[in-house]
Amino acid sequence: MKKYIKELVIYILQLFMFYIFPLFAGPTDAMGMVLLIIISTFVLSVIMGSISKEKIKYLYPFIVAVIFIPTVMLYYNSSALIHSIWYLVVSAIGLFIGTVIYKLTHKK
Repeated sequence: MKKYIKELVIYILQLFMFYIFPLFAGPTDAMGMVLLIIISTFVLSVIMGSISKEKIKYLYPFIVAVIFIPTVMLYYNSSALIHSIWYLVVSAIGLFIGTVIYKLTHKK
């Protein structure tokens, strides 16, 4: 469990962005909130790819997409369910970029 502490911190930050952040957004701030959550998902996935050496990091895009689905029922309507696919794609791209950064900085 101790070896996954970095990954757990990133997952907790992602949960915060999905579940806590929408509580502070007003009804007119919906598009700005979605954009901010997508950008933060991208940044967190780049961080995950660049600092993690564990194989669990490759599950990150799928976990992000799955943990977004309950927020659709809490904060949005069913038309926002398509955003889980966007989070999957954005986090996969960010994870790929972070992994490339990790490989380039840790050459032997």
